[in-house]
Amino acid sequence: MKKGLDVRSLTGVGILTAIVIVLQLVGMFFLRFGTFSLSFVLVPIVVGAALYGVWAGAWLGLVFGVVVLLSGDAAPFLAVNAPGTIATVIVKGVAAGVGAALVYRLVAKKQPFVAVLLAAIVCPVLNTGVFLIGCVLFFMETIKGWAAGAGFENAGAYMILGLAGINFLIELGVNILLSPTIVQIIRIAKSRRRA
Repeated sequence: MKKGLDVRSLTGVGILTAIVIVLQLVGMFFLRFGTFSLSFVLVPIVVGAALYGVWAGAWLGLVFGVVVLLSGDAAPFLAVNAPGTIATVIVKGVAAGVGAALVYRLVAKKQPFVAVLLAAIVCPVLNTGVFLIGCVLFFMETIKGWAAGAGFENAGAYMILGLAGINFLIELGVNILLSPTIVQIIRIAKSRRRA
């Protein structure tokens, strides 16, 4: 069997998949800030990307996107442009997972801790960045109306401050704190099992 597709890897990714689903659903109902829920889901995506590679990051990001679509968290955007919403949500999840894995892979041999830290930064940056690009491409006219209704003169300022700002900062902070810690704990546990 290919390295990365062994039983332990599949089991680990399976557990992380379940965590992604639970965290997204819990976040949707209990961890809301403004219109959208906070995505603590990015932590298991980074952990999976660091421990199991690009395929795991892509899979976990895809699961994240699908759960967002099925849970109703993207409903305000689905009502405006369903294909644009689906594309944005799926691409942002997969890009966040793949980007985290690639950054981790680039740095891990020389600085494993720094690699996880950078992956923990890249993941929410890509998630939010692709979301904002999707907003511009598919929803700008609607967002201009939302911005005016919220008292913003500028749709760009509304997108940054109203749709993404605080959520992004919280997600980034949580990811930076938890992802490296969790990866380190798992690595220590693995090394103790081997000893």
